Amino acid sequence: MRNRLPPSRSSAVTRRGLLIGGGAGVGLVLAWAVWPRRYLPNLAADKGETIFGAWIKIGDDGHVTVAVPQAEHGQGVYTALPQIVADELGADWRTVAVEPAPLNPLYANPLGANDLFETSNATLVGRWRDAHAIATTTMLTAGSSSIRAFEDDLRQAGAAARVLLCKVAATRWGVDWQACDTKAGFVVHDKDRLRFADLAAEAAGGTLPEALPMRINDDDSRLSGQSLPRLDAPSKVDGSANFAGDVRLPDMVFASIRQGPIGDSRLLRVDRAAADRIRGVLQVVTNDRWVAAIGNSWWAANRALDALAPRFETRGPIVTSATIDDALRAALDAPGKRIEAVGDVEAVLTAARPVTAEYRAGLAVHAAIETMSATARFADGRLELWLPTLAPAMARAAAAAAAGISADKVVVHPMLIGGSFGANLDSRCAEQAAVLAVKLRRPVQLTWSRVEDLLHDRFRPPAMARMAARLGANGQILGWRTRIAAPATGQDIARRLFAHDPGFRTALALTPPGDPYAVAGAAPPYRIPAYAIDHHPAEIGVPTGHWRSGAHSYTAFFTECFLDELAHLSGIEALSFRIGLLGGNARLARCLSTAASLGGWEGGISGSGQGIACHSFRGSHIAVLVEAHVGEGGAVSVDRIVAAVDCGRQINPDLVRQQIEGGLLFGMAAATGGSTDITRGMPDVRRFGDLGLPRLADTPDITVELISSQADPGGVSELAVPPVAPAIANALQAATGYRLRGLPLVPGSK
Repeated sequence: MRNRLPPSRSSAVTRRGLLIGGGAGVGLVLAWAVWPRRYLPNLAADKGETIFGAWIKIGDDGHVTVAVPQAEHGQGVYTALPQIVADELGADWRTVAVEPAPLNPLYANPLGANDLFETSNATLVGRWRDAHAIATTTMLTAGSSSIRAFEDDLRQAGAAARVLLCKVAATRWGVDWQACDTKAGFVVHDKDRLRFADLAAEAAGGTLPEALPMRINDDDSRLSGQSLPRLDAPSKVDGSANFAGDVRLPDMVFASIRQGPIGDSRLLRVDRAAADRIRGVLQVVTNDRWVAAIGNSWWAANRALDALAPRFETRGPIVTSATIDDALRAALDAPGKRIEAVGDVEAVLTAARPVTAEYRAGLAVHAAIETMSATARFADGRLELWLPTLAPAMARAAAAAAAGISADKVVVHPMLIGGSFGANLDSRCAEQAAVLAVKLRRPVQLTWSRVEDLLHDRFRPPAMARMAARLGANGQILGWRTRIAAPATGQDIARRLFAHDPGFRTALALTPPGDPYAVAGAAPPYRIPAYAIDHHPAEIGVPTGHWRSGAHSYTAFFTECFLDELAHLSGIEALSFRIGLLGGNARLARCLSTAASLGGWEGGISGSGQGIACHSFRGSHIAVLVEAHVGEGGAVSVDRIVAAVDCGRQINPDLVRQQIEGGLLFGMAAATGGSTDITRGMPDVRRFGDLGLPRLADTPDITVELISSQADPGGVSELAVPPVAPAIANALQAATGYRLRGLPLVPGSK
């Protein structure tokens, strides 16, 4: 491999998997991974391009292409990651391009896996995943991990290419290479300048020093920290950006699908004769779980499904909203699994009668703009897939198993994603497209209808919480206990992602009971001498999955609403109550005081319609102030949102602001709608109009203050979602005097 950094020269490169081994204490579960393995980059060079390691290509016209291993679904990763390389390389931003990285263990994301499942390397599964993620090419976009996981690698790559270019230029000029620098796509030394394009081919064969010098100058030439324009914006604006639904292949046909109700549903019969009468219908494919219609257009295929009038039989109990509530309550009444604890909370709470409250969050849908889609082509024993996916290696394994071939016979082409919010961790559409391609022996594009996408979502799980706290003098919280009944969604996601990996099942079997994912974010960020977080696993019979911010979306609601109730009982204004409990968390305290100052906080007094909430997430901190009221017809109306954010050092402030603003609106939509009930095994929602989502006219005035910080970058894309719902609920309590304890917030409900 040319220009590969030796493992001893960079901990980041070693972590990336040039030499992989098991961690101490993992034992036989990891024995297979201990043998040293080496991975070579497999970037493909176009004509006139020179490859620099696993991340960078430089063209003879001067363009710099950066391989990005993360999926772009609107969060700006196709800009932020190349910006890191361009900054360290000294490239001209106008010449920087991006392409999806190929499947390779070098691009694995163990941090994303650990953050998604809310595990750490202190746990057996956490340690196992870290080594396993690299060995199995777990390229995962999740957990707001992109910058945190890859910044070191990308800076190392940019620095390595810069050094190699400087060495060639220095040789031509007869100077010391360390006296050279790069700026705007040139190697410079005094008045001498040479383009990257003129040096790249020769530089690629050079050698690197033992220690890579990183750029330390802090002048206007540094690209990091600038709000550079997004690389994906022009093609999205002019329509040239390709999404999964834009793929067109010779002899391709189109498919739509209909699946049975939630539960163990089996297809009984279809009316094939009726479908044959639909113009443009070519074929009908059935199996036990679903029926697909194939046509020369998607419209024809989807119309055929209505004509087919499929009938399914569901074995076992029929799921309804009532059965879900019963399952949550039964789980909450049963013993739980302690996930986190400090001090002896039971002794504190039994010493005096505690304050208690019960909260609930309903099923939430993803409702991304792009429905599930995949294009598949099977020929000569090989399968190609074009699809939006957050986990390409897992999608490949799932499609290979469905097609009955080995994974090395499957090629995945990751596409831009039209939103996701976690939905594209699911591989069902890839599996179905693979089955159809093998059956039809011609390329097929499968697209779920909007109805199908809503009915068969992997929903954000419902949850029920029983909160208990004991108050001391002057508003001190002596003890705090959170008991949450919710499905073990983290374990379910892991089982689906690693369904074809027997090693994972072994590791999961050895993991202590309870699911940290299901109660993630429930530990209060406040100084409380004794607290405990318990998970009560609930079997609700509904498939659940990761949804933007995961369990934090409901645990922050439980925590920040209950804290507001305690502040009222203590007779202390809500902002002062919070800041007084924060202890040494200066960053979160600054967010609270900044949001209060910008928003004109009036103390949350009766009639003010003001509420405040805060949250810490993936190394970032946020406080949100909301002004809201109950409008005509009893609907919740949000008038204003003010957010103060400390997410550490910012690569691109505009991207951060976009994600915070989008997250605030996402959280608002989930607080006031975006949910569904279940009737006889089927979700009630069928279209966007059923979700009660806010429209443009409902959008409140939004102010976002980004607090300057030199701390390491924290997560951003999910940060703003959790505190919005509690801030709105707290504002409604101030406006009406009535506390809403359920999501979505419906005035008049319990």
